[in-house]
Amino acid sequence: MALFSLPEDTPVGSHVYTLNGTDPEGDPISYHISFDPSARSVFSVDPNFGNITLVEELDREREDEIEAIISISDGLNLVAEKVTILVTDANDEAPSFIQEPYIVQVPEDIPTGSSIIKVHAVDKDTGSGGSVTYFLQNMHATKFAMDRHSGVLRLRAGATLDYEKAQAHFVTVVAKDGGGRLRGADVVLSATTTVTVNVEDVQDMAPVFVGTPYYGYVYEDTLPGSEVLMVVAMDGDRGKPNQILYSLLNGSDGAFEINETSGVISVMQSPAQLRREVYELHVQVTEVSSAGIPAAQAMVPVTIRIVDLNNHPPTFYGESGPQNRFELSMYEHPPQGEILRGLKITVNDSDQGANAKFNLRLVGPGGIFRVVPLTVLNEAQVTIIVENSAAIDYEKFKVLTFKLLAIEVNTPEKFSSTADVVIQLLDTNDNVPKFTSHYYIARIPENAPGGSNVVAVTAVDPDTGPWGEVKYSIYGSGADPFLIHPSTGIIYTQPWASLDAEATARYNFYVKAEDMEGKYSLAEVFVTLLDVNDHYPQFGKSFQEKTMVLGTPVKIEATDQDADEPNNLVDYSITHAEPTNVFDIDTHTGEIHLKNSIRSLDALHNITPGGDFTWSLEVQAKDRGSPSFSTTALLKIDITDTEMLSRSPMAAFLMQTKDNPMKAVGVLAGIMAIIVAITVLISTATFWRNKKSNKVLPVRRVLRKRPSPAPRAVRIEWLKFRRTKAAAKFVLKEDPPNENCNNNSLGNTLPPKAPAPPPPPTMAPNMGTAHWTVPTVSGSLTPQQPQRSPKPKEQCWRPHSWLVAETWSEGS
Repeated sequence: MALFSLPEDTPVGSHVYTLNGTDPEGDPISYHISFDPSARSVFSVDPNFGNITLVEELDREREDEIEAIISISDGLNLVAEKVTILVTDANDEAPSFIQEPYIVQVPEDIPTGSSIIKVHAVDKDTGSGGSVTYFLQNMHATKFAMDRHSGVLRLRAGATLDYEKAQAHFVTVVAKDGGGRLRGADVVLSATTTVTVNVEDVQDMAPVFVGTPYYGYVYEDTLPGSEVLMVVAMDGDRGKPNQILYSLLNGSDGAFEINETSGVISVMQSPAQLRREVYELHVQVTEVSSAGIPAAQAMVPVTIRIVDLNNHPPTFYGESGPQNRFELSMYEHPPQGEILRGLKITVNDSDQGANAKFNLRLVGPGGIFRVVPLTVLNEAQVTIIVENSAAIDYEKFKVLTFKLLAIEVNTPEKFSSTADVVIQLLDTNDNVPKFTSHYYIARIPENAPGGSNVVAVTAVDPDTGPWGEVKYSIYGSGADPFLIHPSTGIIYTQPWASLDAEATARYNFYVKAEDMEGKYSLAEVFVTLLDVNDHYPQFGKSFQEKTMVLGTPVKIEATDQDADEPNNLVDYSITHAEPTNVFDIDTHTGEIHLKNSIRSLDALHNITPGGDFTWSLEVQAKDRGSPSFSTTALLKIDITDTEMLSRSPMAAFLMQTKDNPMKAVGVLAGIMAIIVAITVLISTATFWRNKKSNKVLPVRRVLRKRPSPAPRAVRIEWLKFRRTKAAAKFVLKEDPPNENCNNNSLGNTLPPKAPAPPPPPTMAPNMGTAHWTVPTVSGSLTPQQPQRSPKPKEQCWRPHSWLVAETWSEGS
């Protein structure tokens, strides 16, 4: 045991070693194991058999060697030895990132391919299980690339950062070890971390003027040094904006100056000294970097008009004085007609009369808001009302910006002023999750195991935050064999599901996508089971008897319960016949016929000298599936010819119905139905005829019954078969008529027979012609005897004949 090692993933309770020892004197021995008091007792030993068992879990990363003292004793003497058991590594430790969190500041103009940050993960395992490689979780949807060995995150070649589009990027990095054995299986462990890349703004955007075009007015009472108007520009780089400096390029002729820091243009002369009515100034704005170096520039024209009258334009005021910018935060889709109460705007024109009359209107996205009032005289409180709630959509615009314009109506100058209105929209749960398709169609084989993926559905909710999270569920009568992952939308079969295309070939059910507030949409899923060849062809009976008329085939049929072709298509073949040169079978229909060379029973007799016209065939039915299944049936065939059938119609009929007894039953049932119908018609006609007659009948009228003619012998030919003619000895024998008028025959008293109905009435009866009566015939099969002439029947008076005559007198 000195060279013994044990993997750290050995299960507790495992038998790991067996101590073996002997005693020279042959005394019984016992085994013991002990550990240092400060160490764990990792093993136990069976004192009788020396089996060492692991009793505590091993962990190589905490304890890679275990020292123990093993001993053997015969009760008097003790031999002990100190051993060291090595604990070998198993891949039970996942990589772990150190120095988290990973946050880095990167300028937006960093060159492509540059290194950004290095992540580092360690794995306490040894060997391949302790090696770590790095990769990005979504490498195709990011601007970054990862060196798999060093853990260096780089900007992907050809990719650039833009502060104005995204101010931060969140990159998920996965650290994966090299894999190793753990509890008998190969496992690979991994860990993830998030790298936050904050983009720093750099100066790459030119300055932008706000509120253009610019118009200014100098009135006749304007004092030199007065402010005419103010131009406003801002750095296009919002992250670290540079200082803005304004200057006049030309067009002022010394009459105007601009404040280089505020952009305020002032008149430096009195209006009387100004020589032109309109001044076209060109204002230039220049960015100055933190180092004091001029950077980007922009220019805008400014028009200043000199007026003698109407020297006050409309002016917008806020709660603290004149104001040209108003801001408000509100939730998207406010109610139609709602007033934006967070805006406190007043407009005023200090002029009098018609010079103080001006109109208000909104300039910007049209049809969303409207302003009230439209026309103002001197001063009014401005109210902005929601006009189109649907257009105020956070998913379309995060910020709505428009200008409030006040412009004079009846003055030639048309003085005006503007105020910027900026509305920051707040998101609400106003969208329903929508599926990418109204229908999803999937096909899976019917033998797919439980838990197999079927189809993945996807729904998108454009709302932000938890409102945009979608949960999936399914329902419907066809959803029982399926489950759906609530987050990914993957539909898979139940673990217990056993699909059968023959029982149910198609399933359809509904899938529901729902957000956290219960808003949902539905899509329909159609799942078709693909047939697998899992059924054998089946004959109706494994042993069948058929009668073949020479020249007419017989048919054997097998069915396959599989759902689709070619699995349910059956081909037939004769697998065994003796002799083999008598029959052929149609592969597709199963019709069995004699070979073309056999045209008569004599030819068949030559092939089979024994004279036996009965054969047994083994017929195989095999489907066309893959793999193919087959089954066999034993068929017994009797052969006859048309000459034999033509000798007796009854034999032909029985021969034709031998293979189909229900055909004979059907024919007999049809004959009986015809007899019943004729009887009903005759009875109905007789009833109505008697009912319509108004003749008064005599009280007593006796009609002598005419003697019936001799009964006609009825014979039925029996079937004559080739092998025996015994049936020809039997014919149908009639019962002899009762010649004794006392109705005593063979010592038995028979009940009186029902009287026969009278013949139908005739207009001119022929007295010389005897009426034909149909005798009742009963008989039995007896040996055929020479036919004897019947004895003449005695006429006798029957006591109840006159009652019969009275009953039918109306018809007579």
